[in-house]
Amino acid sequence: MIKNHLKIAWRNLNTNRMFSGINILGLSLGLAITIVLFLFIRHELSFDSMYTEKANIHRVLVHTERDNGQETYATASPALAPTAMADIPEIKYAARMLKNDFGGTASVRANEENFMEKSFFWVDKELLNVFKVPFIKGEPQSVLNRPNTVVLSESTAKKYFGDKDPLGEIIKVDNRYELEVTGVYQDFPGNSTVDCHVMATFSTLWFFKNPSWNNISFETYCLLNTNANLPDVESKMMQMLDENVEKQNQWYTLSLQPLEQVHLYSSDFSSSYASHIGDILEVRNLSFLAVLILFIACINYMNLTTARSQKRAKEVGINKTLGASKKNLVSRFYIETGLLTLISIGIGVMLAILAIPLFNRIMGQSLDISLLLTMEFGVALMVVWLVTTLISGFYPALYLSRFSPRTVLKPSHTQGKDNAQIRKGLVVLQFAASVILIIGILVIYQQLEFMRNQKLGFDPENVMAISTSGIRGNEHTGALIQEFKGISDVSYVSMVQGFPGMGVSGRTLKKNQEDRNGLYIQTNVTDAGIIDVLQLKLLAGRTLPEVKQEGDTLVQVILNKKAIDYLGYSPEEAIGKEVQIGAKNIIVGIVDDFNHESLHVPIGAYAFHNNTGEPKSYLLVRFNSVGVSTIIQKFESAFRKIAPEAAFDYSFLNKNLERLYEREQRAAHIGIIFCALAIFVACLGLFGLAAFMAEQRKKEIGIRKVLGASILGITQLLSGDFVKLVLVALVFAFPIAFWIMDNWLQDFAYRISIDWTVFGIAGLAALAIALFTVSFQSVKAALTDPAKSLRTE
Repeated sequence: MIKNHLKIAWRNLNTNRMFSGINILGLSLGLAITIVLFLFIRHELSFDSMYTEKANIHRVLVHTERDNGQETYATASPALAPTAMADIPEIKYAARMLKNDFGGTASVRANEENFMEKSFFWVDKELLNVFKVPFIKGEPQSVLNRPNTVVLSESTAKKYFGDKDPLGEIIKVDNRYELEVTGVYQDFPGNSTVDCHVMATFSTLWFFKNPSWNNISFETYCLLNTNANLPDVESKMMQMLDENVEKQNQWYTLSLQPLEQVHLYSSDFSSSYASHIGDILEVRNLSFLAVLILFIACINYMNLTTARSQKRAKEVGINKTLGASKKNLVSRFYIETGLLTLISIGIGVMLAILAIPLFNRIMGQSLDISLLLTMEFGVALMVVWLVTTLISGFYPALYLSRFSPRTVLKPSHTQGKDNAQIRKGLVVLQFAASVILIIGILVIYQQLEFMRNQKLGFDPENVMAISTSGIRGNEHTGALIQEFKGISDVSYVSMVQGFPGMGVSGRTLKKNQEDRNGLYIQTNVTDAGIIDVLQLKLLAGRTLPEVKQEGDTLVQVILNKKAIDYLGYSPEEAIGKEVQIGAKNIIVGIVDDFNHESLHVPIGAYAFHNNTGEPKSYLLVRFNSVGVSTIIQKFESAFRKIAPEAAFDYSFLNKNLERLYEREQRAAHIGIIFCALAIFVACLGLFGLAAFMAEQRKKEIGIRKVLGASILGITQLLSGDFVKLVLVALVFAFPIAFWIMDNWLQDFAYRISIDWTVFGIAGLAALAIALFTVSFQSVKAALTDPAKSLRTE
């Protein structure tokens, strides 16, 4: 019987090629998107699954209260790990990770060559036990026991030393540390949150001997005992904090985050060193869009199949007269749906293979086509096939199988009306979803344009940031500054700790000694050139002194307006005042507020200072508008002249700021593709329905033409019903879209207001698309010779 059903299903698909083609194309696109998204979701959910102790590994989080609400940091103080391991029995191991130069790039000299290493970490030896790092060379238990030792990943060892045995070799880091290579470990997998290329022992650093509870710059992982109770451990960690920090000096609280949540639930955390940070909302949104497009394709199938019910009614009636049961007919229609879905899956897999490289490029992923060959994917594909078949075939199978021979001979107007109403409802649902997507894309792009054009309070254009981590000593940095000042294309230079768009030091600004809470303020050590380089607006006072003598302990500071508003001063009143920012500072200048962070957050307090106790890691250079390649060559030549043994690592300030909005850029790009596909699939269904309606009403059209109806009049007649459905879809779509996008915009401190023109554009676009799709069939029907239409009358 199944073989017979398959033959009939194939014959029906082959006989009605246009409707079969529309259904297969729509389902193929929907399934292709589902397949790509399945691979993406599987990759995101697989993060850190390779670690045998993953259920017991946790990351320490720090929570602070800021003027704009609570902020969570993925880093903790250097004193926490050794104290927790000693004082809390449930913690088996605790290990610190510090990315070189607090998140900067390391300048590495190895084998007489210079390298820039973006994934260089100072770590406790316990980290190797927490993650059970597999070693190729060296003894895991002793490789990091001594200060000034380092282990390399397999690929990094090959990059530095080629085929030479790296054990015992010396690498020089930032022209400061000489480290002996004591081991080589396997590269961390691509789906590992911890992805160090180089790990040097933490005992080399000053922080190892001088642990502090204030500097929260150290990512800390703990391995708990198997039976440890997480709330109890967190409670003991807070007790430990109470024992080591006086209550009035505690400005943060602690918690533990399970490793299994680190990748997808940390996108809003500050200071994470992970190079791959996922977002559970992104995963959910893309999953929803994929399901939506597949659902639209399923609606097409239901609509087109039930629309052709008049033609198949006689077939059903004859089968029932010959003894076919309802169950037999339902299984037959489901087999037809299953065959069509199976063909669509085959095409969908091929489309997915073609789409994966594009998806990787847009999303910054590295999905592998080989994942399509796994057993897990085969099972998932089978589930998708079954679900799609059940959803697509459910209504048509039940609707068509209920026809009786009496219905065939005397069609029921009630049934036809019910069938038409359901079809109309499905069309409304399709276009409502499409309009919501159009509005979403328009709002995202308007917000991105708003952020691009927002006045930041400084000028990031034509500014290069050059890492000076490999340059040591005031003589060398002074020579570098003079060398760059001598380049004709250079306007201004300044040595800085950091620049807008990256984190610098965080401290507390206090009005006086009685101010217990204070205001969170970011501080950036720099020099006199900073105002000119960033083109900041000076409201009062002057810039920092050109020269600061050795032994001069006086710290001068430039505050932004947000900071002095908290202090209660006007710009002029603030000049010369003492201010508490960890220690006493003298205010010498006031600059207007500027966006030193992402536009997701409001402007906070900021200070430029000249405390010689903190390092300056970057040279900011403002240059004239000339060819970028020419500038890079000139700057690299000047850099190598002063620091031949350091690697030249640079970035442009405006490009760094653009990276703050990569998530929104990805959402916009992938949204356009999803939106276009959703509209295309919806139009496929509309095209098929219009073709069927034109065929069903061809005799009516013929009579109208004989009676003098114009082509325009007939086109309007056939298109009018569909236009009404689109208008109904707009009524439902507009409020839903407004609610969704208004919630999305709440994530930005600086945002647009959703304008009515967005709805106007989306509505007109939907109407235009619907009219274009339907009009093709309407005009075709209107141009048909009435003699052909009425030949049988």
